[in-house]
Amino acid sequence: MPKKRSGPADYSSGGDGMTPSARRRVLRDGARANELRDRAFRQIVLSIPPGKVSTYGRVAAAAGYPQYHRAVARLLRTDPPDSLPWHRVLGTGGEIKLPGEAAVEQRARLRMEGVSFRGDRVDMEVCEHRLRSWEALD
Repeated sequence: MPKKRSGPADYSSGGDGMTPSARRRVLRDGARANELRDRAFRQIVLSIPPGKVSTYGRVAAAAGYPQYHRAVARLLRTDPPDSLPWHRVLGTGGEIKLPGEAAVEQRARLRMEGVSFRGDRVDMEVCEHRLRSWEALD
C-alpha cells in the first residue's frame, strides 16, 4: 500500500496549515504595532454592539488578518484604557482569557451589558456578534 503524502495542514499540530517558520513570523510580526493593521482591528472591535461579543480570532479574520489573534490581544492590552470596548472580545468558545481582577472586571462589564453566561463562559449562541467587515471597514 502506498504511503500517504502529507499536505499543508500536516505541517504543524496547530491545524492551521502553517509551517513552523510561518507561524513564528506571524507571532513576531503580531507582537509589534502596525498602524494599518491596528486601525483595522480597532474598527472591528468598535463595531461590536453593547450586549454582544466576539473572539480575538474572529476580530483578526474580519479585519483581514486571520492568523493574528494574538495581535488583537496585544492591541487591546496596549491601547489607552477604555478607548475600545475591550471587554467584548473573548477567547475561543466565549472564554475570558484575562487573569485575576481583570477577568472579574470583564465579567462584570459584560453582565452590565446583559451578556449571558453558561458557567464560566459567555453563551456564544446567544451573545456572539456576527462580524461584517465590509460594514466596519467602509
